Parts: sequence; C-alpha cells; structure tokens
Amino acid sequence: MSQAASSSVQKARQALAGRLRELAKDAGLEGKDLAARCGWHPSKVSRISTGKSRPSEGDIRAWCRVCDAEDQAGDLVAALRDVEGMWLTWQRLERAGLRRSQDERLPLYQRTRRFRAYSSWALPGLLQTYRYTEDVLRTIQRQRVPLDDVADAVAARMERQRVLYEGQRLFAFLIEEPVLRNTLSTGEAQEEQLEHLLTVSGLPNVSLGIVPVAQQRCQLPVENFWVYDNAQVNVELASGYLTLTQPSEVKVYADTFATLAEMAVYGDRARALLVKARDSLV
Repeated sequence: MSQAASSSVQKARQALAGRLRELAKDAGLEGKDLAARCGWHPSKVSRISTGKSRPSEGDIRAWCRVCDAEDQAGDLVAALRDVEGMWLTWQRLERAGLRRSQDERLPLYQRTRRFRAYSSWALPGLLQTYRYTEDVLRTIQRQRVPLDDVADAVAARMERQRVLYEGQRLFAFLIEEPVLRNTLSTGEAQEEQLEHLLTVSGLPNVSLGIVPVAQQRCQLPVENFWVYDNAQVNVELASGYLTLTQPSEVKVYADTFATLAEMAVYGDRARALLVKARDSLV
C-alpha cells in the first residue's frame, strides 16, 4: 500500500479506536475489566483500542454490549465497514472478475453531478472507445485476473458512458500528453481513440485539458484519480484502489487537480496535440 493510502486508512482506524475507548471510559471500565467481561486476553483490548488491530464486527458488538452501549453497535459496525472499504487490493476487488468492479461504480457515477479526472498513464474510462477499453482490460486481465470476463466488463464500461450525455453533469478531464501515445492499445485502435477524443472534447459539458510534456511544472505527475462532486475521491494505485471521503483529504486532491489544470492547454491548443499524436501513428 502507498504511504498516502496507509496514512488515510490508519487515520480511519484510529478514529474508530477512539470511539471504542470513549465507550469504555463512559462505562467506567479499564482495559483488563473489559477484556474479562468479553472473555479476551487484555492485549487484544489494548491492540484494538490503540488502532493496532482491526476488530471484527463481533468484537465491536461484544465491546458495546459490556459497555451497555448496544444502541451504538450499528453505527460502529458501519464505521468498520467504511474503513475496510477504503482500501481494496486489486486481487480482492477483481476476485470475481472485471465486470463486477465496473458495475459497482455505476451508482456513484449516476449520483455525481461534477466529475474531475486526472490521468497520468491511461485515458479515463468515460472517454474510452470500445476497442481501446478492450485492449486495456485485456492487458489487466492477463496480468492479474484469472477469470476472463473482459467482453462483459467492456460492455459495462460502455453502458456507464451514458452519464456523459444524460442529466445536468459537468466533466473536467486532465490528461498528461504521453498518455496520448501510450502502448496499451494497437495503432488502429489508438487512432480511433484519438479521433473520439477530438469529438468528445466538443461536448458543451466536457472540458478536456492536456498537460504538455514541455510545460514547466509546479506539480509532479501523480497517480490517476477521480473527484466526485466534493464528496469522494478514488485513487488508482499499482497495488489497489483507494476511496477517500474525509473533507480534508478530498480537498487535497481537488487542490491538486486545480494546480494541474492551470498547467494544461485547452481548446485549439489541446486539439493540436491530439492531432499531432494521431498523425504520429501513421
């Protein structure tokens, strides 16, 4: 897990541990007393209360019961599930194939009204053509997913692109210029993809910015990330998928996006880079 992912998850674990400590304090229970009532070794209480060990749902319910706070068990179990959902390894996320991970994001896309996406190594899924998506997902499937459901996953991603054309949604995409020349797809599919970008960039609800290679940088490239309204950020890392909902963490990525946006070119200058990349394929 990256340092950013580790820090975010640890903060959430510490917040949950703090709530459990408060319950014990309010009940007047020392760690050894709580452990005895739960039938645990005292070290288990210490590890949970300091955030060093992740409690199970059963642990939380037992903790609440002996603290006479069973009415809070539901909220604390929900908080635990939020912590567990913050960080998902690709192995866990894709264990049932690629289609499921595509479908699970659809409700988020449907309720979001303002999308901001930054891409440093591959085009955002909402901008991908069928063949480009097929090439990208096939590469992923060969590297880490035993189940081959690429065709279904591609269909799901194409269906998700309907949000571009439905409802009052705004989209801002930032793409590093080298992404236009990546080798994740074949030459013919890449040419088709670049033509599609030229078309989509003309939509009235879409802003497409390209960060030129020659641009003097005040912000280093970072991992691919999405900002959904001001409510959630998803970050794609080499080892997994990070979800952030804390306002302070969302703001960090929103501010990073704003900094990168100032470095990008738009309109005719962006289209010129797209045409240059397309023509270089010939």
